[in-house]
Amino acid sequence: METTTSIYIPVHRSYHSRITEVDWENIELGLYTSDHMLVCDYADGAWQGPEIIPFGAFSLLPTTLAFHYGQTIFEGLKAFRTVDGRIQIFRPDRHYERMVKSAERLCMPVVSKEVFIEGLSRLVALDKDWVPGQEGGALYLRPFQIAVDTRLSVKVSDSYRFAIVCLPAGQYFAKPVRVKVEREYTRAVRGGTGAAKCGGNYGGALYPTQKAKEEGYDQVLWTDGQHHDYIEESGMMNVFFVIDGVLVTPPSSDSILDGITRDSLITLAKTAGIPVEERPISVDMLREAIERGRVQEAFGAGTAAVVSPIRVIGIDGIDYTLPVVGGGIGAELKESLDAIRYGRKEDVFGWNFYVTD
Repeated sequence: METTTSIYIPVHRSYHSRITEVDWENIELGLYTSDHMLVCDYADGAWQGPEIIPFGAFSLLPTTLAFHYGQTIFEGLKAFRTVDGRIQIFRPDRHYERMVKSAERLCMPVVSKEVFIEGLSRLVALDKDWVPGQEGGALYLRPFQIAVDTRLSVKVSDSYRFAIVCLPAGQYFAKPVRVKVEREYTRAVRGGTGAAKCGGNYGGALYPTQKAKEEGYDQVLWTDGQHHDYIEESGMMNVFFVIDGVLVTPPSSDSILDGITRDSLITLAKTAGIPVEERPISVDMLREAIERGRVQEAFGAGTAAVVSPIRVIGIDGIDYTLPVVGGGIGAELKESLDAIRYGRKEDVFGWNFYVTD
C-alpha cells in the first residue's frame, strides 16, 4: 500500500500493563483491551493533534449527542504477527476509504489518512506484545468516531472524538454456523445507511438476531428491505455460496456493507481461476438450488469472523443442511488469505502494512 506522511503523535505511556490478565489459550474478542488508545478531537472547525494515552474512560456529559441521535461510526481491522516475527496491519488503506464513506453518510468530518494510518501503526507498535502469536490469533483494531456536542437538538454536531482501541482476538466462530433467512425484519433499505458502518445498523439488528438465536440459529441472513425476496448479507458478515462450482455473492449496494474480507476473497478466487459471480440471489432460487443439490457450500466472510462455514440455512421454517463444511472453496480461500496475512506466502497484492518501532 502507499505510504503516508509522518506526523507527530505524542505518547503518554501506561504505568501498569494488564497483559498478564489475558488467557492467551482462550482469547474472547471484546474481553480484553490493550494498554493504550489513540484519541483525536475535532473542535472549532478543525482536527486537533492526536495523542496516544493509557486506555481508560472518556468523560462525556449525559447530553452528548452520540448518546441520542446516532452520529457514531466505526471500523474493524486486524494486526497479525507473521511467521518471521514482524507485525502487519491488513489493508488499513481500504478500511480508511470505507470510514470516509461512513463519515460522509453521517455528516461527520473525516479524520486525515495520516492520523488514521500513522495512529494505527504507532499504537500497534507500542502495544506489540498484545498481538497474539498463535495461528488464528490477531489484534483486533477498532477505530471509531462519535459526536460530542452537548446540545440536545437534532442537528449535525460541531465537535467529535476519533479514537482507536485494540483488543486481542482468537477465532470468532468455533464451529459451523446456523443461519435463518430473515423475511420480516429489515437491516437496511436502498437509500439508507446499509453501506455505512454506523452504530444504528447494529442496534436495529439485535432484536431479530436475538429472536433467531432463541430458535436455535447463530445469525440471520438479511434480505432486501422492500420485498424480502433477495439475499443481502449475514448478521455481521458478507455471504458467499458455491453453486454449480461457481462462487456467488450478492453485489455491493447502498444496503450492503462493502466488506474488505469480501473483496480480498473475490480477488484471491479470481487469481486462483475460481469462477466468481457478483449477482442478485433470490431466496426462491437459493431454496431450489439447495433442494436440487446444486449448492455445494456456503460461508460468511468478515474481519472478525474471517471465513465461517454455514452448516444450516433456515428458509420459511424449513432447515436445509449443506453438504460441505470445513472444506471446499471456502477453506481454500481462507488458507490463501491466512498465508498472506501470517507471512507464509508473498503478498503480491500489497495488502500487508508492516509496523516499525
